[in-house]
Amino acid sequence: MSEIKVPAMGESITEGTVSRWMVKEGDTVNQGDVLLELETDKVNIEISAEESGVLEKIIRQEGETVEIGETIGTLSAGSGGGSGAPASEPAAAEEKKAVTPAPEAPTPAPVAAAPESSDSAKTASPSARKLARERGIELDQVQSKDPIGRVYQDDVKSHNNQAPAPAAPPASKAPAAPSAPAAGSSTYTKPVERQRMSRRRATIAKRLVEAQQTAAMLTTFNEVDMTAIMDVRKRRKDKFKEKHEINLGFMSFFTKAVVGALKKFPTINAEIDGEDVVLKKYYDIGIAVSAKEGLVVPVVRDADRLGFAEIEKSIADLASKARSNTLALSDLQGGTFTITNGGTFGSLLSTPILNTPQVGILGMHKIQLRPVAIDAERMENRPMMYIALSYDHRIIDGSEAVRFLVTVKELLEDPESLLIEG
Repeated sequence: MSEIKVPAMGESITEGTVSRWMVKEGDTVNQGDVLLELETDKVNIEISAEESGVLEKIIRQEGETVEIGETIGTLSAGSGGGSGAPASEPAAAEEKKAVTPAPEAPTPAPVAAAPESSDSAKTASPSARKLARERGIELDQVQSKDPIGRVYQDDVKSHNNQAPAPAAPPASKAPAAPSAPAAGSSTYTKPVERQRMSRRRATIAKRLVEAQQTAAMLTTFNEVDMTAIMDVRKRRKDKFKEKHEINLGFMSFFTKAVVGALKKFPTINAEIDGEDVVLKKYYDIGIAVSAKEGLVVPVVRDADRLGFAEIEKSIADLASKARSNTLALSDLQGGTFTITNGGTFGSLLSTPILNTPQVGILGMHKIQLRPVAIDAERMENRPMMYIALSYDHRIIDGSEAVRFLVTVKELLEDPESLLIEG
């Protein structure tokens, strides 16, 4: 018999959630078959069978939190049903056959499981013990869903919901008429649906709050006249697609402009490590992508060395993987700066939140025709976009942030300069 364990998935991932089992207890599987899908903070991982055999037992059910190295199921070797004696123990099997069975005794009534003793602490996961201490909960009072009685983090979380059953009301000769809920009652009287947040959504929520609590985050704004870029795209898009088999979008222009501005203002391409500022001499640009499970930020590596077509292909490939849930951890790690485009959903203006430990993020928005003063006498309707830079004021001064955003604006309004500056 072999154990199915949660594999190591990168230094930043310590636990996951069983998303779904692909097989049932008693199913025969071959080496390499996918047994289950594990949801982590960043990506979903498929766990495959390391040998052929029969899935004998599922220990951790769908929706449960598991830790790296934890046993979540067992697999019996061979192609049988898993109930026979192992071939390596013939003597034990023959001995069992030779024993004359004693007269069958009456089946005892099932004994209710006693509350776990103080030994529960020894059979609780580290995260469960920590959470119990934080909430002041005695582990021997926590009910475990684990077949072997081990207490996990989810058991501790659900402990507060295990309210004692209400005492039976005194007997009455006639049934009481139903009463309306008291004014201000918290009882739900209208239909609701309660959904548990996915691990990724919960992690996104946690990190966004942490970013606001740990960084001195400010946002500065500007606007870009998109006329020149839209003219270039109109003139070049057909030949570009014919040559490179990819559309010429806006993201390649913005990526090039950001790289050009980061070279002029290297502190915005940095991160804080204790009391040190780590200036990064490379440009791995994160591109925020909206996927089913929430926002993810895959990274375009060495964007300063890529041409427009290479950037567009890289972004298209990463976006496709994000939406099909096939991103690898390596696709998400190590970005130095992030670009997010709320304009694809119609956002006119927003204040993006930092993707820590990065200290800068650029927000793109909807292109909208607005009247613009061309000179003292002329007004024209121009395709304008508001852009926003959120930055960590701990290491970036306001003047530096403003000049960075002005540089991005100038590069975008003169697309030819992107070939030189980008």
